[in-house]
Amino acid sequence: MKLKLHWQIIIGMVLGLIFGIIAAYNGWGSFTSDWIAPFGKIFISLLKLIAIPLVLGSLVSGVASLSDLKKLSRIGGKTITIYISTTIVSVTIGLLIVNMFNPGKSVPVEMRDKLQSTYQNEVQSKEAGAAKVKERGPLQPLVDMVPSNIFDSASNNRNMLQVVFFAIFLGIGIIQVKGDAGKTLLKVFEGLNDVVIKMVDMIMLMAPIGVFGLIADTINTIAKDNMEQVGELLSALGFYSFVVVFGLVVQSVVVYPTILKIFTPMKIMDFIKGISPAQLLAFSTSSSGATLPVTMERCEKNLGVSEEVSSFVLPLGATINMDGTALYQAVAAVFIAQTLGMDLSLGAQVTIVLTAVLASIGTAAVPGAGIIMLVIILEAVNVPSAGIALILGVDRILDMCRTVTNVTGDATVAITVAATENQLGKVNFSD
Repeated sequence: MKLKLHWQIIIGMVLGLIFGIIAAYNGWGSFTSDWIAPFGKIFISLLKLIAIPLVLGSLVSGVASLSDLKKLSRIGGKTITIYISTTIVSVTIGLLIVNMFNPGKSVPVEMRDKLQSTYQNEVQSKEAGAAKVKERGPLQPLVDMVPSNIFDSASNNRNMLQVVFFAIFLGIGIIQVKGDAGKTLLKVFEGLNDVVIKMVDMIMLMAPIGVFGLIADTINTIAKDNMEQVGELLSALGFYSFVVVFGLVVQSVVVYPTILKIFTPMKIMDFIKGISPAQLLAFSTSSSGATLPVTMERCEKNLGVSEEVSSFVLPLGATINMDGTALYQAVAAVFIAQTLGMDLSLGAQVTIVLTAVLASIGTAAVPGAGIIMLVIILEAVNVPSAGIALILGVDRILDMCRTVTNVTGDATVAITVAATENQLGKVNFSD
Protein backbone atom coordinates (compact mmCIF):
# COMPACT_ATOMS: atom_id res chain seq x y z
CA MET A 1 0.00 0.00 0.00
CA LYS A 2 1.42 3.34 -1.06
CA LEU A 3 1.79 5.95 1.69
CA LYS A 4 -0.16 9.16 1.13
CA LEU A 5 1.84 12.26 0.26
CA HIS A 6 1.59 13.93 3.66
CA TRP A 7 2.96 10.83 5.42
CA GLN A 8 5.86 10.66 2.98
CA ILE A 9 6.67 14.32 3.68
CA ILE A 10 6.42 13.81 7.46
CA ILE A 11 8.83 10.84 7.26
CA GLY A 12 11.25 12.94 5.19
CA MET A 13 11.06 15.77 7.75
CA VAL A 14 11.66 13.46 10.73
CA LEU A 15 14.57 11.69 9.06
CA GLY A 16 16.04 15.05 8.03
CA LEU A 17 15.77 16.31 11.62
CA ILE A 18 17.44 13.17 13.00
CA PHE A 19 20.22 13.29 10.43
CA GLY A 20 20.75 17.03 11.02
CA ILE A 21 21.20 16.52 14.78
CA ILE A 22 23.56 13.56 14.28
CA ALA A 23 25.54 15.53 11.70
CA ALA A 24 25.88 18.51 14.06
CA TYR A 25 27.10 16.31 16.92
CA ASN A 26 29.66 14.58 14.68
CA GLY A 27 30.84 17.63 12.76
CA TRP A 28 29.47 16.52 9.40
CA GLY A 29 28.67 20.07 8.30
CA SER A 30 30.70 19.94 5.08
CA PHE A 31 29.30 16.54 4.13
CA THR A 32 25.74 17.79 4.70
CA SER A 33 26.35 20.91 2.61
CA ASP A 34 28.00 18.99 -0.23
CA TRP A 35 25.94 15.79 -0.42
CA ILE A 36 22.59 16.30 1.34
CA ALA A 37 21.58 19.96 0.96
CA PRO A 38 21.73 19.94 -2.87
CA PHE A 39 18.69 17.61 -3.04
CA GLY A 40 16.65 20.17 -1.10
CA LYS A 41 17.90 22.98 -3.32
CA ILE A 42 16.99 21.03 -6.46
CA PHE A 43 13.50 20.40 -5.09
CA ILE A 44 12.91 24.10 -4.35
CA SER A 45 14.33 25.06 -7.75
CA LEU A 46 11.88 22.69 -9.46
CA LEU A 47 8.96 24.25 -7.60
CA LYS A 48 10.16 27.76 -8.41
CA LEU A 49 10.71 26.71 -12.03
CA ILE A 50 6.99 26.20 -12.58
CA ALA A 51 5.80 29.12 -10.43
CA ILE A 52 5.72 31.71 -13.23
CA PRO A 53 4.08 29.36 -15.82
CA LEU A 54 1.56 28.30 -13.18
CA VAL A 55 0.57 31.87 -12.28
CA LEU A 56 0.35 32.88 -15.95
CA GLY A 57 -1.66 29.83 -16.98
CA SER A 58 -3.99 29.75 -14.00
CA LEU A 59 -4.63 33.49 -13.66
CA VAL A 60 -5.11 34.23 -17.36
CA SER A 61 -7.46 31.25 -17.83
CA GLY A 62 -9.18 32.00 -14.52
CA VAL A 63 -9.84 35.66 -15.33
CA ALA A 64 -10.76 35.05 -18.99
CA SER A 65 -13.13 32.22 -18.12
CA LEU A 66 -15.17 34.60 -15.96
CA SER A 67 -16.29 36.26 -19.22
CA ASP A 68 -17.87 39.02 -17.15
CA LEU A 69 -15.99 42.01 -15.75
CA LYS A 70 -18.66 42.52 -13.08
CA LYS A 71 -18.06 39.00 -11.82
CA LEU A 72 -14.31 39.57 -11.87
CA SER A 73 -14.59 42.79 -9.86
CA ARG A 74 -16.92 41.08 -7.37
CA ILE A 75 -14.58 38.14 -6.79
CA GLY A 76 -11.54 40.43 -6.74
CA GLY A 77 -13.19 42.78 -4.25
CA LYS A 78 -14.09 39.91 -1.92
CA THR A 79 -10.62 38.39 -2.17
CA ILE A 80 -8.67 41.56 -1.40
CA THR A 81 -11.07 42.59 1.39
CA ILE A 82 -10.74 39.25 3.16
CA TYR A 83 -6.97 39.15 2.68
CA ILE A 84 -6.50 42.62 4.21
CA SER A 85 -8.95 41.83 7.05
CA THR A 86 -7.16 38.63 8.07
CA THR A 87 -3.80 40.42 7.95
CA ILE A 88 -5.08 43.15 10.28
CA VAL A 89 -6.39 40.48 12.65
CA SER A 90 -3.06 38.64 12.61
CA VAL A 91 -1.05 41.79 13.42
CA THR A 92 -3.46 42.64 16.23
CA ILE A 93 -3.08 39.13 17.69
CA GLY A 94 0.69 39.51 17.52
CA LEU A 95 0.63 42.81 19.40
CA LEU A 96 -1.77 41.49 22.05
CA ILE A 97 0.29 38.42 22.91
CA VAL A 98 3.69 40.15 22.84
CA ASN A 99 2.39 42.80 25.25
CA MET A 100 0.84 40.09 27.41
CA PHE A 101 3.97 37.90 27.72
CA ASN A 102 6.72 40.58 27.42
CA PRO A 103 9.36 38.15 26.08
CA GLY A 104 11.94 40.89 25.55
CA LYS A 105 12.29 41.48 29.27
CA SER A 106 13.52 37.92 29.83
CA VAL A 107 16.70 38.20 27.69
CA PRO A 108 19.86 38.69 29.83
CA VAL A 109 21.96 41.73 28.95
CA GLU A 110 25.08 39.63 28.29
CA MET A 111 23.20 37.37 25.84
CA ARG A 112 21.74 40.41 24.09
CA ASP A 113 25.23 41.85 23.54
CA LYS A 114 26.54 38.46 22.33
CA LEU A 115 23.74 38.08 19.79
CA GLN A 116 24.25 41.59 18.46
CA SER A 117 27.98 40.91 18.04
CA THR A 118 27.50 37.48 16.41
CA TYR A 119 25.08 38.62 13.71
CA GLN A 120 26.50 42.09 13.02
CA ASN A 121 27.50 41.30 9.42
CA GLU A 122 24.03 39.93 8.60
CA VAL A 123 22.45 43.02 10.15
CA GLN A 124 24.40 45.30 7.83
CA SER A 125 23.28 43.39 4.72
CA LYS A 126 19.63 43.45 5.81
CA GLU A 127 19.84 47.18 6.61
CA ALA A 128 21.26 47.84 3.14
CA GLY A 129 18.34 45.99 1.55
CA ALA A 130 15.85 47.88 3.70
CA ALA A 131 17.48 51.22 2.86
CA LYS A 132 16.76 50.68 -0.83
CA VAL A 133 13.12 49.92 -0.07
CA LYS A 134 12.81 52.91 2.27
CA GLU A 135 14.02 55.33 -0.41
CA ARG A 136 10.92 54.60 -2.47
CA GLY A 137 8.10 57.16 -2.67
CA PRO A 138 4.62 56.47 -1.26
CA LEU A 139 3.25 55.36 -4.65
CA GLN A 140 6.33 53.37 -5.67
CA PRO A 141 4.63 50.01 -4.91
CA LEU A 142 2.05 50.87 -7.60
CA VAL A 143 4.83 51.81 -10.00
CA ASP A 144 6.69 48.58 -9.26
CA MET A 145 3.55 46.52 -9.82
CA VAL A 146 3.32 47.54 -13.51
CA PRO A 147 6.04 45.86 -15.61
CA SER A 148 7.70 47.54 -18.57
CA ASN A 149 8.85 44.19 -19.98
CA ILE A 150 6.93 41.04 -19.10
CA PHE A 151 9.79 38.78 -20.23
CA ASP A 152 12.15 40.56 -17.86
CA SER A 153 9.60 40.26 -15.02
CA ALA A 154 9.03 36.58 -15.73
CA SER A 155 12.76 35.91 -15.41
CA ASN A 156 12.70 36.46 -11.65
CA ASN A 157 10.23 34.99 -9.14
CA ARG A 158 10.66 38.06 -6.95
CA ASN A 159 8.71 39.99 -9.60
CA MET A 160 5.63 37.82 -9.09
CA LEU A 161 3.35 40.80 -8.45
CA GLN A 162 4.22 42.15 -11.91
CA VAL A 163 3.43 38.76 -13.44
CA VAL A 164 0.10 38.72 -11.57
CA PHE A 165 -0.73 42.20 -12.90
CA PHE A 166 0.11 41.18 -16.48
CA ALA A 167 -1.88 37.93 -16.20
CA ILE A 168 -4.99 39.73 -14.92
CA PHE A 169 -4.58 42.45 -17.55
CA LEU A 170 -4.18 39.86 -20.32
CA GLY A 171 -7.20 37.90 -19.03
CA ILE A 172 -9.34 41.04 -19.15
CA GLY A 173 -8.07 41.70 -22.69
CA ILE A 174 -9.13 38.20 -23.79
CA ILE A 175 -12.61 38.82 -22.36
CA GLN A 176 -12.90 41.93 -24.54
CA VAL A 177 -12.00 40.08 -27.76
CA LYS A 178 -15.02 38.57 -29.45
CA GLY A 179 -14.92 35.54 -31.73
CA ASP A 180 -12.44 32.72 -32.20
CA ALA A 181 -9.26 34.76 -31.60
CA GLY A 182 -9.95 35.20 -27.88
CA LYS A 183 -11.13 31.60 -27.47
CA THR A 184 -8.02 30.25 -29.18
CA LEU A 185 -5.66 32.23 -26.95
CA LEU A 186 -7.64 31.17 -23.87
CA LYS A 187 -7.24 27.51 -24.85
CA VAL A 188 -3.46 28.02 -25.02
CA PHE A 189 -3.33 29.20 -21.40
CA GLU A 190 -5.78 26.53 -20.26
CA GLY A 191 -3.49 23.94 -21.87
CA LEU A 192 -0.47 25.52 -20.18
CA ASN A 193 -2.25 25.29 -16.83
CA ASP A 194 -3.10 21.61 -17.33
CA VAL A 195 0.48 20.75 -18.31
CA VAL A 196 1.95 22.58 -15.30
CA ILE A 197 -0.38 20.70 -12.93
CA LYS A 198 0.95 17.41 -14.37
CA MET A 199 4.49 18.72 -13.83
CA VAL A 200 3.56 19.38 -10.19
CA ASP A 201 2.58 15.73 -9.81
CA MET A 202 5.98 14.67 -11.15
CA ILE A 203 7.90 17.09 -8.93
CA MET A 204 6.04 15.90 -5.83
CA LEU A 205 7.47 12.42 -6.35
CA MET A 206 10.71 13.96 -5.11
CA ALA A 207 9.08 15.71 -2.13
CA PRO A 208 10.23 13.30 0.64
CA ILE A 209 13.86 13.43 -0.52
CA GLY A 210 13.73 17.20 -1.06
CA VAL A 211 12.22 17.82 2.38
CA PHE A 212 14.85 15.55 3.96
CA GLY A 213 17.60 17.65 2.40
CA LEU A 214 15.98 20.96 3.36
CA ILE A 215 15.48 20.06 7.03
CA ALA A 216 18.97 18.56 7.38
CA ASP A 217 20.46 21.71 5.81
CA THR A 218 18.44 23.96 8.14
CA ILE A 219 19.77 22.16 11.23
CA ASN A 220 23.28 22.31 9.76
CA THR A 221 23.01 26.05 9.12
CA ILE A 222 21.77 26.82 12.63
CA ALA A 223 24.12 24.46 14.49
CA LYS A 224 27.27 25.14 12.44
CA ASP A 225 28.80 21.88 13.78
CA ASN A 226 28.11 23.00 17.35
CA MET A 227 24.87 21.87 19.01
CA GLU A 228 25.75 23.94 22.09
CA GLN A 229 25.09 27.04 19.98
CA VAL A 230 21.57 25.80 19.28
CA GLY A 231 21.06 25.29 23.02
CA GLU A 232 22.26 28.82 23.80
CA LEU A 233 19.99 30.34 21.16
CA LEU A 234 16.94 28.45 22.35
CA SER A 235 17.58 29.32 25.97
CA ALA A 236 17.90 33.02 25.16
CA LEU A 237 15.24 33.27 22.46
CA GLY A 238 13.03 30.30 23.34
CA PHE A 239 10.40 32.46 25.03
CA TYR A 240 10.30 34.85 22.07
CA SER A 241 9.98 31.91 19.67
CA PHE A 242 7.19 30.47 21.81
CA VAL A 243 5.26 33.76 21.66
CA VAL A 244 5.58 33.94 17.85
CA VAL A 245 4.52 30.31 17.39
CA PHE A 246 1.66 30.75 19.87
CA GLY A 247 0.35 33.70 17.86
CA LEU A 248 0.63 31.74 14.62
CA VAL A 249 -1.27 28.83 16.21
CA VAL A 250 -4.05 31.17 17.35
CA GLN A 251 -4.33 32.58 13.82
CA SER A 252 -4.33 29.11 12.26
CA VAL A 253 -6.56 27.15 14.66
CA VAL A 254 -8.92 29.89 15.85
CA VAL A 255 -9.23 32.65 13.24
CA TYR A 256 -9.25 30.54 10.05
CA PRO A 257 -11.60 27.81 11.36
CA THR A 258 -13.95 30.55 12.61
CA ILE A 259 -14.05 32.07 9.11
CA LEU A 260 -14.73 28.65 7.58
CA LYS A 261 -17.43 27.92 10.17
CA ILE A 262 -19.26 31.21 9.56
CA PHE A 263 -19.01 31.52 5.78
CA THR A 264 -18.65 27.97 4.43
CA PRO A 265 -20.07 24.45 4.91
CA MET A 266 -16.51 23.07 5.06
CA LYS A 267 -15.81 20.75 8.00
CA ILE A 268 -12.65 21.72 9.85
CA MET A 269 -11.21 18.19 9.81
CA ASP A 270 -11.80 17.96 6.04
CA PHE A 271 -9.96 21.26 5.61
CA ILE A 272 -7.00 20.08 7.70
CA LYS A 273 -6.83 16.76 5.87
CA GLY A 274 -7.00 18.47 2.50
CA ILE A 275 -4.45 21.22 3.08
CA SER A 276 -1.93 19.35 5.28
CA PRO A 277 0.44 18.33 2.41
CA ALA A 278 0.70 22.00 1.37
CA GLN A 279 1.30 23.00 5.02
CA LEU A 280 4.09 20.46 5.41
CA LEU A 281 5.69 21.62 2.17
CA ALA A 282 5.39 25.26 3.29
CA PHE A 283 7.15 24.37 6.54
CA SER A 284 10.07 22.70 4.80
CA THR A 285 10.52 25.24 1.96
CA SER A 286 9.70 28.48 3.86
CA SER A 287 8.19 29.78 0.63
CA SER A 288 4.49 30.23 -0.06
CA GLY A 289 5.43 30.92 -3.69
CA ALA A 290 7.16 27.56 -4.03
CA THR A 291 4.22 25.86 -2.28
CA LEU A 292 1.63 27.49 -4.57
CA PRO A 293 1.37 24.59 -7.07
CA VAL A 294 0.54 22.12 -4.30
CA THR A 295 -1.85 24.55 -2.58
CA MET A 296 -3.79 24.97 -5.82
CA GLU A 297 -3.86 21.25 -6.51
CA ARG A 298 -5.13 20.39 -3.01
CA CYS A 299 -7.80 23.12 -3.03
CA GLU A 300 -9.13 22.10 -6.45
CA LYS A 301 -8.85 18.31 -6.33
CA ASN A 302 -9.49 17.65 -2.65
CA LEU A 303 -11.35 20.60 -1.14
CA GLY A 304 -13.79 21.32 -3.95
CA VAL A 305 -12.71 24.86 -4.85
CA SER A 306 -13.58 25.61 -8.46
CA GLU A 307 -10.69 26.17 -10.85
CA GLU A 308 -12.17 29.58 -11.66
CA VAL A 309 -11.83 30.76 -8.05
CA SER A 310 -8.61 28.89 -7.25
CA SER A 311 -6.87 30.26 -10.35
CA PHE A 312 -7.54 33.82 -9.24
CA VAL A 313 -7.48 33.77 -5.43
CA LEU A 314 -4.47 31.56 -4.67
CA PRO A 315 -1.81 33.14 -6.97
CA LEU A 316 -2.93 36.54 -5.68
CA GLY A 317 -2.75 35.28 -2.09
CA ALA A 318 0.76 33.88 -2.51
CA THR A 319 1.76 37.37 -3.63
CA ILE A 320 -0.03 39.73 -1.23
CA ASN A 321 -1.42 37.68 1.67
CA MET A 322 1.23 37.21 4.37
CA ASP A 323 -0.70 36.86 7.64
CA GLY A 324 2.01 34.82 9.35
CA THR A 325 4.73 37.22 8.25
CA ALA A 326 2.75 40.25 9.46
CA LEU A 327 2.11 38.64 12.87
CA TYR A 328 5.78 37.75 13.25
CA GLN A 329 6.84 41.30 12.33
CA ALA A 330 4.55 42.75 15.00
CA VAL A 331 5.89 40.42 17.70
CA ALA A 332 9.51 40.87 16.61
CA ALA A 333 9.30 44.69 16.58
CA VAL A 334 7.91 44.90 20.11
CA PHE A 335 10.27 42.14 21.36
CA ILE A 336 13.31 44.05 20.09
CA ALA A 337 12.03 47.27 21.68
CA GLN A 338 11.46 45.48 25.00
CA THR A 339 14.92 43.89 24.90
CA LEU A 340 16.50 47.31 24.31
CA GLY A 341 14.50 48.78 27.20
CA MET A 342 12.21 50.91 25.03
CA ASP A 343 8.48 51.32 25.70
CA LEU A 344 6.31 51.68 22.60
CA SER A 345 3.31 53.97 22.90
CA LEU A 346 -0.17 53.07 21.66
CA GLY A 347 0.42 55.33 18.67
CA ALA A 348 3.64 53.50 17.83
CA GLN A 349 1.87 50.16 17.98
CA VAL A 350 -0.89 51.43 15.69
CA THR A 351 1.90 52.44 13.31
CA ILE A 352 3.19 48.86 13.52
CA VAL A 353 -0.26 47.58 12.50
CA LEU A 354 -0.48 49.86 9.47
CA THR A 355 3.14 49.36 8.38
CA ALA A 356 3.01 45.58 8.85
CA VAL A 357 -0.16 45.28 6.77
CA LEU A 358 1.33 47.33 3.93
CA ALA A 359 4.69 45.56 4.23
CA SER A 360 3.09 42.12 4.10
CA ILE A 361 1.47 43.01 0.76
CA GLY A 362 4.83 43.93 -0.72
CA THR A 363 6.84 41.08 0.83
CA ALA A 364 8.20 38.61 -1.71
CA ALA A 365 6.96 35.04 -1.23
CA VAL A 366 10.50 33.70 -0.69
CA PRO A 367 12.50 32.67 2.39
CA GLY A 368 13.83 35.50 4.56
CA ALA A 369 12.10 38.40 2.78
CA GLY A 370 10.12 39.29 5.92
CA ILE A 371 13.26 40.27 7.84
CA ILE A 372 13.99 43.11 5.42
CA MET A 373 10.48 44.49 5.83
CA LEU A 374 10.94 44.21 9.62
CA VAL A 375 13.80 46.71 9.40
CA ILE A 376 11.40 49.22 7.83
CA ILE A 377 8.83 48.62 10.58
CA LEU A 378 11.45 49.14 13.29
CA GLU A 379 12.54 52.44 11.79
CA ALA A 380 8.91 53.54 11.46
CA VAL A 381 8.60 53.37 15.28
CA ASN A 382 12.14 54.67 15.96
CA VAL A 383 13.56 51.37 17.22
CA PRO A 384 17.22 50.80 16.19
CA SER A 385 17.19 48.47 13.18
CA ALA A 386 20.42 46.87 14.42
CA GLY A 387 18.14 45.12 16.91
CA ILE A 388 17.30 42.49 14.29
CA ALA A 389 20.58 40.85 15.34
CA LEU A 390 18.69 39.66 18.42
CA ILE A 391 16.39 37.42 16.39
CA LEU A 392 18.39 36.37 13.32
CA GLY A 393 19.57 33.18 15.03
CA VAL A 394 16.06 31.70 15.15
CA ASP A 395 14.58 33.48 12.16
CA ARG A 396 14.93 30.50 9.83
CA ILE A 397 12.89 28.25 12.13
CA LEU A 398 10.20 30.89 12.62
CA ASP A 399 10.18 31.57 8.87
CA MET A 400 9.16 27.95 8.36
CA CYS A 401 6.33 28.31 10.88
CA ARG A 402 4.94 31.58 9.56
CA THR A 403 4.93 30.28 5.98
CA VAL A 404 2.55 27.53 7.13
CA THR A 405 0.18 30.23 8.40
CA ASN A 406 0.49 32.16 5.12
CA VAL A 407 -0.47 29.11 3.06
CA THR A 408 -3.29 28.14 5.43
CA GLY A 409 -4.70 31.66 5.12
CA ASP A 410 -4.58 31.54 1.33
CA ALA A 411 -6.52 28.25 1.28
CA THR A 412 -9.06 29.58 3.80
CA VAL A 413 -9.80 32.64 1.67
CA ALA A 414 -10.06 30.53 -1.51
CA ILE A 415 -12.64 28.26 0.13
CA THR A 416 -14.53 31.24 1.56
CA VAL A 417 -14.71 33.06 -1.79
CA ALA A 418 -15.73 29.84 -3.55
CA ALA A 419 -18.52 29.24 -1.01
CA THR A 420 -19.89 32.78 -1.36
CA GLU A 421 -19.86 32.38 -5.15
CA ASN A 422 -21.58 28.96 -5.00
CA GLN A 423 -18.47 27.40 -6.53
CA LEU A 424 -17.48 25.08 -3.70
CA GLY A 425 -17.95 21.40 -4.50
CA LYS A 426 -17.65 18.30 -2.36
CA VAL A 427 -14.42 17.27 -0.70
CA ASN A 428 -12.62 14.35 -2.34
CA PHE A 429 -9.84 12.30 -0.75
CA SER A 430 -10.01 9.31 -3.08
CA ASP A 431 -6.43 9.82 -4.19
